[in-house]
Amino acid sequence: MKTAILSAFHPFRGGIAQFNGNLYHELGKIADVKAYNYSRQYPGFLFPGKTQYVSAGDDSFPIDSEAVLDTANPFNWPSAARKIRAWGPDLLLMRYVMPYFAPSLGSVARLMGRSCKVVAIADNIIPHERHIIDKPFTKYFLHSLDGCVTLCDAVSDDLRKWAPDLPCKVIFHPLYSHFGEKLPRGEAERRLGLEPGRKNLLFFGLIREYKGLDILLEAFDTLPDDYQLIIAGECYGSFDKYQAAIDASPAKSRIHIFRHYIDDADVKLYFSAADLTVLPYRSATQSGVSSASYHFDVPMVVTAVGGLRETIGDTGTGLVADSPDPAAIAAAIRGYFGNPDIKDRCLQSIERERKRLSWESFSEELLNFAAEL
Repeated sequence: MKTAILSAFHPFRGGIAQFNGNLYHELGKIADVKAYNYSRQYPGFLFPGKTQYVSAGDDSFPIDSEAVLDTANPFNWPSAARKIRAWGPDLLLMRYVMPYFAPSLGSVARLMGRSCKVVAIADNIIPHERHIIDKPFTKYFLHSLDGCVTLCDAVSDDLRKWAPDLPCKVIFHPLYSHFGEKLPRGEAERRLGLEPGRKNLLFFGLIREYKGLDILLEAFDTLPDDYQLIIAGECYGSFDKYQAAIDASPAKSRIHIFRHYIDDADVKLYFSAADLTVLPYRSATQSGVSSASYHFDVPMVVTAVGGLRETIGDTGTGLVADSPDPAAIAAAIRGYFGNPDIKDRCLQSIERERKRLSWESFSEELLNFAAEL
């Protein structure tokens, strides 16, 4: 099947571009694939981080893509569709992350013609941070599709509320494997300046309100002195409230902050030092952080929101706190370290998931779904 992918690719950075790069390489083994990139992903004033692009120290692999879509310029959208249509794809895949992308992607989808099926891979249907544009933009996009793939049941349930007749398939998030091999724990701790011999908790990834770092900080205050917390990721928005909580914490000396975007080459440092990844999210669908945790054999504590209970708790790869509050998070963390059998069971489950959640399997299921539309 001649397959075009329209989304963010290198030189854009972050989990979406990483996912797309992996998918492009795997699909290329079984289909004729071409990558179409954004010429502009976001206007600068809308992007909350420092840069949208990879840095010199980032090991992300370049993709041979054609930059065609300016998401902020409606006059460009027909041109982008013509360029993709001229290649003659049987299938156009689009990544859908948030309603901002709905007008541009939905317009391109509508201009592809009847000979090309359009399928979205949707990370979210309902965004974590709500805006007035969400409902009309999301409906506009969904009604332009022939089918939709979601990465967990929770997003599929949301989709059915918005577009009950749209064909949908759940294919779980495959595991990232491009971050390199796990380092010896002592080496990772030394390079990060961590005190050895403690129980290391990791909060990893972009820091946003819905991810609940403030909840974890409050929970951490109640844990004994043999724990230390690693915070690694760029903050979208102000870090002031988190810094105030850290400054006031009795455990301040055991909180280690790496407040910048973590380049691909350095991801292994943080997971190699970690005993447990903690995702204290207020809301969630699925998480690319869990994929990295699997790759490095690090169990997780997550909250019972969105697809996290389903993808972590139901698979046995971590523990689920009943609610996103400090007491529940702290209890789950204590429970994990309080019973050595839990770690063994989690590691066995992670090994099973690593075999199941391959890019090969994801790509085959994706093309099979599209062929049936």
